[in-house]
Amino acid sequence: MSKSSHEKLAYPIRAWTIWLLSAVFMFYKYALEVSPSVMTATLMKTFNISGVALGNLAACYFYAYLLLQIPAGLLLDRFGPRKTTTIAIGVCAAGSLIFSAADSILVAGIGRFLTGAGAAFAAVNCLKLIANWFPFRHFAFMAGLMMTMAMLGAVGGQAPLAAFIQKMEWRQAIQVIGMAGLVLGVIFWIVVRDKAPDHERERHIAPPRMSLMESMRKIFKNPQSWWLSAYSGFAFAPVMVFGGLWGVSFIAEAFALSQNLSAQMVSLIFIGFAIGAPAFGWFSDWLGRRRIVMLWGTIIAFISITAVVYAPGISAYMLAFLLFIFGFSISSFLLCFTMICEINLPILAATAIGFMNAFDALLGALSDPLTGKFLDMGWDGKLVEGARVFSVAGYKTAFLTLPVYLIISLFTLFRIKETHCKPSHPTALP
Repeated sequence: MSKSSHEKLAYPIRAWTIWLLSAVFMFYKYALEVSPSVMTATLMKTFNISGVALGNLAACYFYAYLLLQIPAGLLLDRFGPRKTTTIAIGVCAAGSLIFSAADSILVAGIGRFLTGAGAAFAAVNCLKLIANWFPFRHFAFMAGLMMTMAMLGAVGGQAPLAAFIQKMEWRQAIQVIGMAGLVLGVIFWIVVRDKAPDHERERHIAPPRMSLMESMRKIFKNPQSWWLSAYSGFAFAPVMVFGGLWGVSFIAEAFALSQNLSAQMVSLIFIGFAIGAPAFGWFSDWLGRRRIVMLWGTIIAFISITAVVYAPGISAYMLAFLLFIFGFSISSFLLCFTMICEINLPILAATAIGFMNAFDALLGALSDPLTGKFLDMGWDGKLVEGARVFSVAGYKTAFLTLPVYLIISLFTLFRIKETHCKPSHPTALP
């Protein structure tokens, strides 16, 4: 085999290997993000806390995630994914280890905060490396594949983690996950490189260095950046409120299912998301349109999650179907990440994605404790092994935010301009 032939073969292998490692970090991030959902009763009993306190504990992850989203993008744009993300993976793993050893709610909150701080780099890193290693025309599909791995991680944080915790104490389970993160960080450092050898797009678009204020100014002055980010936050929040924390306990109470089976039901949201994300990316590219795909996906998600919470007398089979459809359809929201890259300069890709992710984190940080507050307000005093048990009526009241969020996201879509799957900066094309 000639040298040129060898290089042509090695390039895609290296690109896919780097993408895979980045996607594994997404898997890891989501497994940790949703893990409290299968430990709600255990955590309330361990730390002797209420629903709102548990919501705040879970939200510590999102507080850090929110604070670091824009800095994460700037750091990745400035110092490159390899150095920045290796440190981020280490911080994420360290936070998990601290959380596993916590003997107070304060230390547990610090652990969750550090986990969120490291996880804040996962999505932005993966999308940045996709932009640096793959042709721009493949961005939507590759971003969808990234979310497939992410949602498989969320699935891992549901039923498999619940089964894992049943076999060993929850602290040991989280400790094993933390150690796995440290191993991932070492492998990431060894394998990943910041960009492909022939990656010249950024040099032709703008200077390789851009000041923080100039980067932010270019993103902030574009109204579409704000509308896309608002849509993203409101569309994705129901997934994290229901799938990330409160859905398992609601299903166990409302449908009289075991904790493990309830976790399996919630896992169907993330399985649907994992299938839908690349499917919608491909379909949108084929159709040549983004907004109409997001519109119908959000409408179907609204109908399905509303039926799950409020439709009377649905069977377990229908519940499973609706949860899968909810996850599948809401995955269409991911197209807004492609759109924000299409409307901004490639050199600002990570910063723009970080700006959008900040809205997702903001809604997550507000919604978990808000839901817990509503649940506490409707609590009738029932305790099981020292943990609060909330009524079905209480859950239905607290979950009113889910359809409201999706309605708001639909309204924001009407302010978003169609990109027709083309960058607004023609020179950005490879």
